[in-house]
Amino acid sequence: MTATVERAVAAPGPVTAPGDASRRAAAEESGRPLWQRVLFVVALVGAAGVFMLPFVWLIGASLRPREYVFSGGFLPTPFAPGNYADAWQAVPMVTWLANSVVVGTAAAVAVTLSSAWVAFGFAYFRFPGRDLLFGLVLATMMLPFAVTMIPTYLIWTELRLTGTQVPLWAGNLFGSAFYIFLLRQFLLSLPREYFEAARVDGASYPQLFWKLAFPLIRPALLVAFVFEFKASWTDLMKPLIYLRDEELYTLPRGLKVVLDRFGYGGEQQWEVVLAGSVIATVPMLVLFFLAQRHFVEGIATTGRKG
Repeated sequence: MTATVERAVAAPGPVTAPGDASRRAAAEESGRPLWQRVLFVVALVGAAGVFMLPFVWLIGASLRPREYVFSGGFLPTPFAPGNYADAWQAVPMVTWLANSVVVGTAAAVAVTLSSAWVAFGFAYFRFPGRDLLFGLVLATMMLPFAVTMIPTYLIWTELRLTGTQVPLWAGNLFGSAFYIFLLRQFLLSLPREYFEAARVDGASYPQLFWKLAFPLIRPALLVAFVFEFKASWTDLMKPLIYLRDEELYTLPRGLKVVLDRFGYGGEQQWEVVLAGSVIATVPMLVLFFLAQRHFVEGIATTGRKG
């Protein structure tokens, strides 16, 4: 059975191989007239520049002395790199960073695996009412967070887990409608014959998932992981609701403390606030840079069936 599964994974077929989407896009791009390609590149560079301006200003302002923070311009003149050391020493930034990494990783792993299991069920099994049930799952996306916020809080209160980091990630163990849809579409693009061959050879359903489907949907899994990690990294509402101990704060909750202490109503040390904002942003930029190839591949191939 294991040999059959391994042959199925390695067998050639219509499954999108790594890099196929980018190579097809490059081939299509090379067939366009030169002026269209130049115009396309100029438009991309212009749009990227517009979106980068606020972050460039943030970096420049965070490197100026207090009296020059809002002086205008993008260059850090005068230059004051000590603002980052002040921000690092003023609050437990290392602790907040570590908490965000732990909570973000737990939330991303939980929602990716649980959603992949549900998506595999919807993609592989055929049973009466499957489409209706899948539609109900997608309908849960219409419920705003404010509708479920109080019932969810009451549940965690009954479990005596408020004041801990568990509510920040444990809810993801039940999956997410968006990621279920994303992964189901990717699974539908896999040839069903692979799974049928493994079943004939005696593979169980968990083996179909872990040994056959899981290796083939890694790009889509990475997309789900990065999306959820980013959502957890920037989430402020849940930490505001559930966390009381400053040692358990995630980075967004900690930045709220920095803003209250050094911003409005505080000491007006905006250079510390801006330096903390840059520190919170850089890890996500590094994550997207490291995962960009697989990330683009997963986005490009998800949604194509057959």
